[in-house]
Amino acid sequence: MTSILAKFRKVLVTREVIIALIALVAIGVHLLLRLGGNQGPILLGTTRPTFPLLIALAAGIPLLVSLARHLARGEFSSDLLAGLSIVTSVILGEYLAGTLVVLMLSGGQALEAFAVRRASFALEALAKRLPSAAHRKENGQVVEVPLAEIEVGQTLLVFPHEVCPIDGVVLEGRSTMNESYLTGEPYLLPKTTGATVLSGAINGEGALTIRAEKRAVDSRYSKIMQVMRDSEQKRPQLRRLGDQIGAIYTPLAVLIALLAWYFSGNVQRFLSVLVVATPCPLLIAIPVAIIGSVSLAAKRGIIIKDPVALEKIGTCRIAIFDKTGTLTYGEPKLVKIVPARGFNTEETLAAVASLERYSRHPLASAILKAATAGQLETKEAGEVSERPGEGLRGQVGGQIVQVTSRKAAIQQDPALEPQLPAPQGGLECLILIDHLYAATFQFRDEPRSDGKSFIAHLKPRHGFERVLMVSGDRETEARYLAEQVGIQEIFAGQSPEQKLALVIEETRHANSVFMGDGINDAPALTAATVGIAFGQTSEVTSEAAGVVILDSSLERVDELLHIGNRMRTIALQSALGGMILSFIGMCVAAAGYLPPVAGAISQEVIDVLAVLNALRAAVTPRVLSDHEPAAENPGQIRS
Repeated sequence: MTSILAKFRKVLVTREVIIALIALVAIGVHLLLRLGGNQGPILLGTTRPTFPLLIALAAGIPLLVSLARHLARGEFSSDLLAGLSIVTSVILGEYLAGTLVVLMLSGGQALEAFAVRRASFALEALAKRLPSAAHRKENGQVVEVPLAEIEVGQTLLVFPHEVCPIDGVVLEGRSTMNESYLTGEPYLLPKTTGATVLSGAINGEGALTIRAEKRAVDSRYSKIMQVMRDSEQKRPQLRRLGDQIGAIYTPLAVLIALLAWYFSGNVQRFLSVLVVATPCPLLIAIPVAIIGSVSLAAKRGIIIKDPVALEKIGTCRIAIFDKTGTLTYGEPKLVKIVPARGFNTEETLAAVASLERYSRHPLASAILKAATAGQLETKEAGEVSERPGEGLRGQVGGQIVQVTSRKAAIQQDPALEPQLPAPQGGLECLILIDHLYAATFQFRDEPRSDGKSFIAHLKPRHGFERVLMVSGDRETEARYLAEQVGIQEIFAGQSPEQKLALVIEETRHANSVFMGDGINDAPALTAATVGIAFGQTSEVTSEAAGVVILDSSLERVDELLHIGNRMRTIALQSALGGMILSFIGMCVAAAGYLPPVAGAISQEVIDVLAVLNALRAAVTPRVLSDHEPAAENPGQIRS
């Protein structure tokens, strides 16, 4: 269905461009014929019908059909005046005036379609991401079968770097998997015999043999897709800026045209007023301001996928942040080592780093970086093993070193429990040397250096009334980060469904902006008034978001806020300024001093002035951000 919509949108844009070109060529041919025939002034009176103009007016029929549908639904948008002008001009034989309006309407809609065109179909991206077939083991052979034919209990093979097709349990093999689409945590999770795997996760370098635990339609990935469908269906339809102004302007213009006709008894004045009233500052100037702002944002590494985001970002009063990768860097760091009595911090870290060189655990890189930063010398390790449930084990310098979890260590030796420090927020691992408790390593995904200052400036500088943080992480870890950046409202342990429900509920009270970077954020990104995706995100996330910040910088979010506010100001200046001039022209036309064609030309002059002002949106201003980030202060290891 989404692919059909994509093709329809492309056809729509092509159609509008073709109609505008036909109208432009027809007007040019008509003027050449008039001048060649020496039939008198062109601008002051009615013009004789010519074949090119009739072709152009016929080409505008699809536009009129579309406008009629809007009118039938009670939607009095700004372009209805243009449709009414076209119909009236045909009835009265003012074909040149009608063709000029067709040009203005089709040109404006083509420009708007170009501005709002998106390749963002998140459901299609989700469907493409999951393989359509799986590798099933049958009688010692590997057979490729459609995903829908996989039944619970069947044995499947997941090749390196493939997307896991089904929820299951590992029977053989060892690898890592990226499950960030569900958890939001960008860590590579080790997978060995007995480990669970989730559909949609990306396999690492090792092949895995798994047993299917669920059918494809019942898998976690299918549930994510269903949540995505629900979020798209529930997303409110936002009224565009031009339609909001047009809802007031259109009835006023029609009223003036009817009064001019009634009091003068001349139907030509009705058409003249409508032609002058054609709201091209709304149809053209606002899209020009949008395109200019989209261009300016792109220069700053901000990709505007849905221009509605630019119009609405300044009206948002609730800011909702995902945690990992948005308010944090998405990379766990070793922030604290709690050594046991009789063990040296640096020696313990060096021994563990010597062992971690052979591990692909998500915390191994953090330990190695800490050892490198401390300029510690590592040693050769031998007899390295990483058995399920036991952690990493090996010999370093004649000692047996084991890196394991709190739960596994206590199960291995219950007498260790009284020696262990109290659990803290974040991730941790326990170090055993020669079967003795040696240290606890504590890890955190550090908050961005500019996070606290950015959060603090949202309310006074941009009018946000509430700032929330949602996370799939534990309460202790989420609260720790919230305290670091100054957020009071925290929602931890949130699934994609819960995130979606939260965003929908909050958006009912006020316009919201949601910021996230994982596939699990996609439904919430779609449901928010403005969805902002961070970094080189997955295709699904970027498709769901209206805005993509390429370099994962909160500074860029501040620039987006300013670009949006500036675009809205310039668009309003262009639209309202042009409409004031149009109102003056309507009064002149109502008095009988401005015939239809001259009125159309006058409207074109007004359009030029409005568009010239709108072009200012593409110019980079001297100041584009009022956020002053704090100095870089990376987390340090504390002994």
